[in-house]
Amino acid sequence: MRWDRLFDDLASQLDHEQRAEERALELEGERLRIGRLGLRDRLAALSAEGGPGAAIRLELVGGRVLQVRPAVFGRDWLSGHLGASGELGALGPFGGSGSGAPVGAPTSAPPTQCVIPLHAVAAVLPGRHQLEASLAPQPESAARLAERIGLAFLLRDLARRRMGVEVTTTDGRHHGTIDRVARDHFDLALHEPGVPRRERDVHGYRMVPFERVLLVAFC
Repeated sequence: MRWDRLFDDLASQLDHEQRAEERALELEGERLRIGRLGLRDRLAALSAEGGPGAAIRLELVGGRVLQVRPAVFGRDWLSGHLGASGELGALGPFGGSGSGAPVGAPTSAPPTQCVIPLHAVAAVLPGRHQLEASLAPQPESAARLAERIGLAFLLRDLARRRMGVEVTTTDGRHHGTIDRVARDHFDLALHEPGVPRRERDVHGYRMVPFERVLLVAFC
């Protein structure tokens, strides 16, 4: 009987040690996986967990907080829909719009869609559940075209469509149309909101480096 108990104890101890070793390997593997996550990965996981229409609160460089419902994640940007707190009509921390519209002048409807470069995100402001969801493993999706598209390609598409945009930079907000996109900057023709880009309505130009862009919003 004593030998039986001895072997039972040894088997139990071995089983316990084996499970502890497997658990330690699992924890180490999880630490390594989390250590490889980028901000884009966590935002995509958070968005996937919340489902279509789920909102994420983002703080941009400079302190402005937006509520965004992400739709597409590119290589170095995300696009989506602005929530109620993402309204662009109010003055932000950078002051008024760069369009130069006089006080009381009619304005067009506020932009509802946006593109945000990932370098412009100062912080993500998740709830507890969102924080945990952002760590969830995601299926491999390297084949998705959007995830290989950089910011310059997306801005060239906006330029091709001749869409009026409101560009928020680290220096202020400016309304106009993107004329052309170079390797690391773009040319913005400035004109009033709601007005098509016509040479007679353009009151200035700006060459904007990508690194200074915080938000590009449009309808």
